Amino acid sequence: MLNASRLSISLDRDGEEPIYKQLIRHVKAQIDSGNLPPGTRLPASRDLAQQLNISRISVVNAYAELRAEGFLSAHAGRGTFIAGPEGANSSASTVSNGNGNSAHVIETPTTPDRSIREMMRMARKPGIISFAQGSPPSDFFPVSQLREAMNAVFDRDGANALNYEVTEGYPPLRNAVREYVSALGIRCRADQILITGGTQQALDMVVQALLSEGDVLVTENPTYLGMIDIARTRRVQLHGIAMDEDGIRLDMLENYILDNHPKLLYVTPTFHNPTGVVMPLHRRRQLLNLAADYRLTVLEDGVYHELRFEGEPLPPLKALDENSVVIHASGFTKMMLPGIRIGYLICDNQHYERLVRVKQAADISTPALNQRAIHLMLERGTMAPQLERNNRELKRRRDVALACAARYLPPGTTWNVPQGGLYLWAQFPKNGPTAAEVYITTVNMGAAYAIGSVFYASTCGGHRFRLNYGAQKPADIEEGFKRIGRAWREVAYDYDELEKAPLL
Repeated sequence: MLNASRLSISLDRDGEEPIYKQLIRHVKAQIDSGNLPPGTRLPASRDLAQQLNISRISVVNAYAELRAEGFLSAHAGRGTFIAGPEGANSSASTVSNGNGNSAHVIETPTTPDRSIREMMRMARKPGIISFAQGSPPSDFFPVSQLREAMNAVFDRDGANALNYEVTEGYPPLRNAVREYVSALGIRCRADQILITGGTQQALDMVVQALLSEGDVLVTENPTYLGMIDIARTRRVQLHGIAMDEDGIRLDMLENYILDNHPKLLYVTPTFHNPTGVVMPLHRRRQLLNLAADYRLTVLEDGVYHELRFEGEPLPPLKALDENSVVIHASGFTKMMLPGIRIGYLICDNQHYERLVRVKQAADISTPALNQRAIHLMLERGTMAPQLERNNRELKRRRDVALACAARYLPPGTTWNVPQGGLYLWAQFPKNGPTAAEVYITTVNMGAAYAIGSVFYASTCGGHRFRLNYGAQKPADIEEGFKRIGRAWREVAYDYDELEKAPLL
């Protein structure tokens, strides 16, 4: 049995990539090179932490993720070992090449940062006070109004409510959406609206319709995790442009356009996910002028636009669009009924027919019953009072979250003060453990957040994390933040102790 009592690993302590991720990368590289053959026993987590002068939690997290991916195996009382070739879940697979031999092919990753995504699944464990999800809480949903609407649809339409709908969407709903968005300043015709299975499908359809494999999708950095998933799944390149306090930096965007000529830009100008940034009016106009000058299509995600409880409302990009460069995507998922999956696209340019064909190929049509029920709820005026109640409660929960962040999160932690949306975008002190390093301890203490690095198109954001304050009631917000602060202190103590230890 081989014994790797010491590993040759060089870590960049000042870089943005978390230490545990660097460790994972180095171990994988040494497995691939043959320096760590199957059966090699690795150092105990405490020994390796002391050897590298890093926090033990970094080694524990790295070993856990390498085991989850099949690179390592652990045996009680014996230690941790490099797994055999049959246990490694690498990015390569073997397929038949048609002549009886095997060919080795490389698969493109379909999800970002698999190891961290696997860690975040732990937030679903029973009893966890989770701030990790991206949805509103179930107590925000107008269940009784939906039940009444569905019963009324069945009484009125009978079996027709369960039939296929036209691909573009239930015509009365398209008209209702047109009237609805007119209050936001968007002027369009019903035949420029396409009903989709939620906003996520709307975004995916635009990527499919406008981009081919290998094309570049430009977005803010950080950006919506679902769009990162879409880009990886559709095999398009994702390029993130840095943000400032007003949103995407237009100087960097223009330089990138000049050098690379991308076809599509994805932005969330109002209550951006995850940062909560609201793009001011002057930058919205500048962005539209830039897009028109370079004939760049802008995909606007407006799903959080109406979750405002402070500040002056701003028009969506589509309401300011004089050159038909914006495709507007939104829906009724964040503000009312996530599981009903009713979204929409507004497109008044040459891409509309292509989008309809993509929708037809995807699922023929969005379920007729759901469309008709949402239409009836819009007609009955359910939306406005429900949105007002939800926003009032979101503000209350935001205020509790801000107070608890100041009280329980470690000194040196920073966060935004959102005027709407669902999220606090926070950052642990940079001289302490990263959000990923604290995460497992946090879950073990009964709380969870979204690890910030998963929202980046590039490797950065190691100390950042996102908290959905809207997901929990005030008492649970306080207890959850208390647990997060306690977890950081526990990991930071171990971190500091090892930082003081001499190099071996």
